[in-house]
Order: sequence, then structure tokens, then C-alpha cells
Amino acid sequence: MTQHATIAAIRRHLDEVRRGGKSIGLVPTMGALHAGHGALIDRARRESDHVVVSIFVNPIQFDRQADYEAYKVNLAADLQFCEVRGTDAVFVPGVEEMYPQPAATFVEVTGVSDQLCGKFRPGHFRGVATVVTKLLNIIAPDKAYFGEKDAQQLAVIQRMVEDLNVAVEIVPVPTVRESDGLALSSRNQRLTADERRVAPVLYRALQAGQSAAQNGAGANEIREAALAVLREQPSIRLEYLEVVELSGVRRIAAAIWLGSTRLIDNVSVTARTLQSAS
Repeated sequence: MTQHATIAAIRRHLDEVRRGGKSIGLVPTMGALHAGHGALIDRARRESDHVVVSIFVNPIQFDRQADYEAYKVNLAADLQFCEVRGTDAVFVPGVEEMYPQPAATFVEVTGVSDQLCGKFRPGHFRGVATVVTKLLNIIAPDKAYFGEKDAQQLAVIQRMVEDLNVAVEIVPVPTVRESDGLALSSRNQRLTADERRVAPVLYRALQAGQSAAQNGAGANEIREAALAVLREQPSIRLEYLEVVELSGVRRIAAAIWLGSTRLIDNVSVTARTLQSAS
């Protein structure tokens, strides 16, 4: 596994890879890697000749400076994680490499960015779309892999790639969960022991909504079924819970706060189920 800290170095490396006729798969990350990232790398490993993982904590996608400062990465552990998973190259630029001067150009995907997390995290998806565009331009992969846990982010990136005619296939990868249903996230490590015991209620709530949909409920009834489960835990502060369509997939999506930690999750609901309930 090779490690590259500059744009010039990773481009030189990948130019050689392409000359060998190999396909390239990119897994963009912000480090703090866990089994959810592992699923992305594993999928890329199966489908690509040469797997690149980027590790970059992107400052322009944080709506709160404190959240950016609290984001911790153990680079040595992340590099070992990548090597064990069979990663071929890791791109680990610093902020000064990605943004050598204050950014004057941004990528913004309107519409899909305006709902759900976009309502509560101003500028977040502009930062995401901008850095992903930069990474796609730098790496020029054949495929790039993103988790369905961040369904709105996935939808933003899919629309951005479509609108800007970027020559890459965006590959969604299903959410990886703990045995109790909690979606894997680097934020989970911030939960206290008590908060961690409560956290799986988010997935149970989404499952309740999913079950209601399968029984013919409409969108309002689906939402109420999920909210009823969340109300069982008074320590939870709800940010949103909505039934929405993202990239042609109907989903029940939610964000909650447990103490100072924000958690998001979603499950899919077939369009036919919702139509039959209307």
C-alpha cells in the first residue's frame, strides 16, 4: 500500500496505474474508519483493480467550528485499517494541500440539499459537493463508493455527478449496523455509556415506520408510528423525521440528538407500498 500526501504525487501514481490498464475505485472518507468504511473498501476491492482511500477532514462542510475541532482522526490506525482491507493507495492531503488559498469556487446542488440535514446544517452540502468534486477531479476514478446511511449526501453526489457530466459511477453501499441495529458512525464513539444504550431506539423507530408502511399506512401515519417509538426515550431530542424521496428511493429519514451527539439514520420504503397507502 502506498501513501500520498500531495495531489501531484497521487496523480503520478494513478497515471502509472492507468497505463497498466487497471480500473480505479475511490472510497472518500474523513478518517476515524470503522466497519462501515470497511464495507465500502470491500465493495471497491471486489469491483476495482486498484482501490484508493482518501482520508481528509474537510473543514468547509462543518457548520459548527466546534464540531470540526472535535473530529478526531488516528491516522496510524486508519492506515493500518486500510492495509488490512487490501487498499492499494491512500491519499492523505492536508488542508493547505486541498485549499492552498481561501476557496472562491463552490459546488452547490439545490433542491435535494435544501431538506432534512440541509435545513439544519447551512453550507454543509455545499462543502460536501465541493470536496467530492475536487477528489473526483484529482483521482478520476472509474467508480466511487458511498454509504446509504448518509442517504441525502449520496443523493446530492449522484445529482452533482449527473448534472456536471462527471465520468464516474457512484456506487451506493448498504448501511452497516451494530448487532442492536445502531448504524455505524464515527460519531458513535462520542456517546456516553447511557446514551449508547438508548441510541438503538432510532433504528427501532424507523423500523416501526417501515412496518406501518408495509401495512398500508400513509406518510403521516408512517411518521407517527416512528415518532411514537422515539417518545419512549425522553433523553432524545428530535431534529427531524420525514418520509422523503431521494434519488428515486422513498426513505424514512431521521436525525436525533443524544446529549451533544447528533445521529442520523434512514430506511427505505418501496414506492409501491406508499402509493398503495395513498
